[in-house]
Amino acid sequence: MLVIAISTRALFDFTEENKVYEEQGLQAYQAYQRSHEEKALNKGVCFNLVKKLLNLNTLSEQPLVEVILCSRNSADSGLRVFNSIHHYQLGITRAIFTDGQAVHDYLKAFAVHLFLSANHNDVKACLDIGIAAASIITDHRHDTNTVEDEQLRIAFDGDCVLFSDEIEKITQEHGLQAFSDNEKKHARALLPNGPFANFVREFSQMQKKLKHQAKIRTALVTARSAPAHERVIRTLRAWEVDIDESFFLGKHDKSEILAVYKPDIFFDDILANCQRSSKQQVPSGHVPYGITNA
Repeated sequence: MLVIAISTRALFDFTEENKVYEEQGLQAYQAYQRSHEEKALNKGVCFNLVKKLLNLNTLSEQPLVEVILCSRNSADSGLRVFNSIHHYQLGITRAIFTDGQAVHDYLKAFAVHLFLSANHNDVKACLDIGIAAASIITDHRHDTNTVEDEQLRIAFDGDCVLFSDEIEKITQEHGLQAFSDNEKKHARALLPNGPFANFVREFSQMQKKLKHQAKIRTALVTARSAPAHERVIRTLRAWEVDIDESFFLGKHDKSEILAVYKPDIFFDDILANCQRSSKQQVPSGHVPYGITNA
């Protein structure tokens, strides 16, 4: 079963609540949450993603996905969050409330495959202990009330997300020609695992179970272009990971492609790419991994 942990700020919109906290302090924030306990929180950037993930469980006799809520709130302040989960009929039953402490230490105990959070430090700490994680861009409002279809669509960058930063190091230290020469030379050598390698394997296995129902679609959106494509294809083949659509873009702006593909989440190690795609109404998660984010 795929286990995904998500923070309250990635699942729900805490814009007003955070404003109270920043301007008036913790006690005012706690009082605000108590006084609004019966009012459902607005949907956040990852709401549709979570809804579609949980809906996959209706397609199988055995549960395919579990979503665990993670929060730096106390359980007392988090009561409104649980009430909101009930309001939206989300199948989330387990939660972690740490009352201000980091959450990453507990995620291995829950066998989490992926962590989504608006807290950069928590995300970085998860990556450091080998859990796929992304910092959700919450700067732009997303239309979470309109869901065009029930199909779950996820887009991944390649290097520094699915694969390690080994190739990025070559590019930054020796230039694009050295990168191209290296990829030609090692076209049949598998790329090393990146932070999302294990997650994409698990996700692909789940996708294969539902292949005939066409409920999941994946895309690779990478700045690689020929001749650097072959090594990627051979690596994914060896991993037994099927990617439905692949875009080898070179220097072309990823956000333009993503605006057409309309994923429920896009993962990239370059913050600027995530910010541009977020402006295009694409929910985006920054993966702060590798030499670019050192």
